[in-house]
Amino acid sequence: MKLKITIGANAFTATLYKNESATEFKKKLPMTISMKELNGNEKYFDLPGNLPANASNPGIIQAGDLMLYGSNTLVLFYKTFSTSYNYTRLARIDDPSELAAALGSGNITVKFEME
Repeated sequence: MKLKITIGANAFTATLYKNESATEFKKKLPMTISMKELNGNEKYFDLPGNLPANASNPGIIQAGDLMLYGSNTLVLFYKTFSTSYNYTRLARIDDPSELAAALGSGNITVKFEME
């Protein structure tokens, strides 16, 4: 299943994982949200409700990972780095090469919808 992520004039295609969390996330779409900057490597948004979580430590976060932190924090990563935190995988952007430039350094509006 493909997800479309729109940031300003930039559109990215992501592949949803086959898990209960991604299925429930899909049911909330489309959504346009204001994501906050954090740590110079991610944007996040606290969802109004909880999603089922099945968190594990990925070890390495990849630029383009869309994950769930806890049961209601949506996180879009735009840099690759090591982590000791646990996340539930939701989707992965197919080509994140322009993602960091599109997201910029501050808070940003992001639209999520099914393709």
